[in-house]
Amino acid sequence: MKRAAPKIALIDSGIGLLAAAAALRALRPDAELVLSSDPDGMPWGPRTPDDVTAHALACAEAAAAHAPDALIVACNTASVHALPALRAALEPKIPVIGTVPAVKPAAAGGGPVAMWATVATTGSAYQRRLIAEFADGIQVTEVACPGLADALQEADETAIDKAIASASARTPRDVRSVVLGCTHYELVTDRIRAELQHAGAPAVTLYGSAEAVATQALRRIGAAPAPDAEPSGALTVIHSGRSATLPDAALTYAEGQAISVIAPVR
Repeated sequence: MKRAAPKIALIDSGIGLLAAAAALRALRPDAELVLSSDPDGMPWGPRTPDDVTAHALACAEAAAAHAPDALIVACNTASVHALPALRAALEPKIPVIGTVPAVKPAAAGGGPVAMWATVATTGSAYQRRLIAEFADGIQVTEVACPGLADALQEADETAIDKAIASASARTPRDVRSVVLGCTHYELVTDRIRAELQHAGAPAVTLYGSAEAVATQALRRIGAAPAPDAEPSGALTVIHSGRSATLPDAALTYAEGQAISVIAPVR
C-alpha cells in the first residue's frame, strides 16, 4: 500500500533542483523530499552525453535507495542525455519525470520569445528541435548565459548580477516571453524580471518548468495537490552518494528556505 504522504526524489548536479522541490513543498507540504545532487562531479554541462548519464544514474541510484514514489530529473542537461537510461534503470517501479524548458507555453502566448540557457545548451540540436516543434513560426532568440548557473550555485551575488545584466543586454527589447532553460535560473526570477524591465522590456513573462514538473510528478503517482496539508514532510539530502545537509548557498534562496523547515533525515 502506498504511503499516505508521497515521497519524491529529485536529482541535479547542484542546487537547480531547489525550484522544483519548493514547488512540490507548496503543492504537498507533507511530502517527503529526497534531494540527490553531485557536487563532486558538477557541472554536468561540459561533460559528454555518456558521462552525464553515468553521473545522473549514480545520483538516481543513491536516491532510489530511499524508496521514493517518483523521481524528478530536475536538470535540463540530464533530461536531454540521461532520461532513457534512467527510465530503463528505475521504471516501472519508480516513475521518472524529466524537465523540458517551457517553450510550448511561451510560444502559445505569441512572440517574440527569448530562451535563456547555458552556453552548452544554447544552439544545441536538442534546443533547436524544441523550438522547431513548439515555436514554429514564432521569433525565438537564443541567449547564452555564461557563468549564471555557476554564480547561482555559489550564491555569488556580484557574479549573479553581472551575468543577468549581460544576458538582459543581449535580449531583444520587444520580447514578450523569456524561457528559463536552466533550472538554476528559476531561483532568481524576480531579479531577472527586474533587470529586463530596467533594460526596457517591461511586459516580459518568464516561463520556468518547476511547477509543471512538480504537478506532473504528483499526477504520475496519483497524489492530489493538498496545499493545506500540515508541513510535516521530511527532507533527505545526498551529495555524490553521501548523506549531507543543504549547503549554505541553498539557504540564501527563498526556495531553499521553503524546504528546510524540517531537519534532514540522516
